[in-house]
Amino acid sequence: MTIHYHGTPITPKNILQLLAGHHFCVSFSDPRDVKTCHQIGQSVMLDNGAFTFWTQGKEVDWNEYYKWVDPWLDYATTWAVIPDVIDGGTDLNDSLIAKWPFGKRGAPVWHLDEPLKRLCELAENWDKICFGSSGVFAKVGSNPWQGRIAQAFEELSKQFKRLPWIHMMRGMNQCGKIWPFASVDSTDIARNHHKSNAVAMAASWDTIQCPGKWIPYEQLKMTEVDEWRNY
Repeated sequence: MTIHYHGTPITPKNILQLLAGHHFCVSFSDPRDVKTCHQIGQSVMLDNGAFTFWTQGKEVDWNEYYKWVDPWLDYATTWAVIPDVIDGGTDLNDSLIAKWPFGKRGAPVWHLDEPLKRLCELAENWDKICFGSSGVFAKVGSNPWQGRIAQAFEELSKQFKRLPWIHMMRGMNQCGKIWPFASVDSTDIARNHHKSNAVAMAASWDTIQCPGKWIPYEQLKMTEVDEWRNY
């Protein structure tokens, strides 16, 4: 089963209220819905907003992020993405992980252009890991992206009997495929509910599940595998 975190803000507020009982993702870059999501949601993922801040060229005061997430982590079903800097390099991102004050109520980000060795090291120490698309793997679903995700799951499957919780950031449209993501997020409803029915959209997404484990791609009987297996 896969948890689908629906990104916010979802406006107007009455549309968000219609989604009571679903899972939500609230970003530090626009936290206006955080209280409502904790009142009506099953669980909440707190995103550090790194992707938005990176695209806007803004620097972040991570101490302010710590202050923001702290009270919401009183909810046992809430967890937060540990600060990261896209294109910041492993040393910088490791230093941000080391400064994280809330233990395993957070999940570090492994960027797809970072070494697989670092991924396995993170998996040794953390219950949840977020996959962040970056570098030549920045476009979710592209052939290079698929090849790198396959490499990541291949390596994790060799190292661990059972996979850690892998959350795919911006990855809801990859549900129902071969990738065993435990959770995904998307702002699809926030961006497109005016074109459709928000409740129907959420129900449709939530029924699309990922497999429970990785099947080595040598065993897959899929023609598209040959398009990305060598990346």
